[in-house]
Amino acid sequence: MDRSLFTLVLIFAALSVIHGLYLVVSRLQKDKDYTGIGFRIKTWWGMLFIFCLATLSNSVVSLLSLMVLSFFALKEYFSMIRTRKADRRLFLWAYLSIPLQFYWVYIEWYGMFIVFIPVYVFLLLPLPRLINKGTLGFLRSVSATQWGLMLMVFGLSHLAYFQFATPEYGAGLVLFLVVLTQLNDAVHYLASIYFGRHRIVPTANPHLTWEGFVCAFVVTTAVSYLMYPHLTPLNPVFGYLSGMLVSLSGFFGSLTVSVLKRDLLIGDDDKFAALQTSYLSRIDSLTYTAPVFFHVIRYYFDFM
Repeated sequence: MDRSLFTLVLIFAALSVIHGLYLVVSRLQKDKDYTGIGFRIKTWWGMLFIFCLATLSNSVVSLLSLMVLSFFALKEYFSMIRTRKADRRLFLWAYLSIPLQFYWVYIEWYGMFIVFIPVYVFLLLPLPRLINKGTLGFLRSVSATQWGLMLMVFGLSHLAYFQFATPEYGAGLVLFLVVLTQLNDAVHYLASIYFGRHRIVPTANPHLTWEGFVCAFVVTTAVSYLMYPHLTPLNPVFGYLSGMLVSLSGFFGSLTVSVLKRDLLIGDDDKFAALQTSYLSRIDSLTYTAPVFFHVIRYYFDFM
């Protein structure tokens, strides 16, 4: 707890400096687009507030905060889908699965937590869409809803389970994961602005470049090795591997959500531009890094 609190203070100081530098540089270098960094900084302040509450209070506060985060992330995701009246009942059942998924976390029922959405919700979710709603658009609406639940609810709910799986180290592990994930995104974005020449998927996200990926991978791995002794009980090998794991999974998460948004919003460029600055765009990497990091650590270490 003391180490996590000390780290939060350091992050607060570092974030204040970064915010100040952003204000200065964005005014001096008006030829470069720093909009993405500006929205990331706003998101970091919000996340810092949530993790301060979680660290200074208890795991239930963290769980409720993350449940609200999942709700708004899913809501933004659904706003991208071209819906019909027949889809409203489907979305309602999807929203109702959020409190249930986090309830399994609260009672520490790992077996149900891990299969509830991938198995039971996937099998039962089509029923509200089937009953008296016809077949038109069935596959697209159901599959899109299932993807949203997997990413925005199942993926993000792993952040809440850390503090229940290991009360002693949970807050530190979550803080460690979130800092690395956001750092990886920011370095990738900045490196792509200054050095990026080869775009990975130009049609989905122009800010994802191979140069940015390499820079983010190196920086995230190095910072992971420097941070792990202060926030986690991991060994030196996993101090390195955690940074690599977070960088790779964060990249795939950001890429997947970018492609999903582009596919769902084909022909609606105005809404796509608006969603580039949405909250969903700031936590897309966490939908991958949270479950991947959680299960790797749980498999190899006995403290979870």
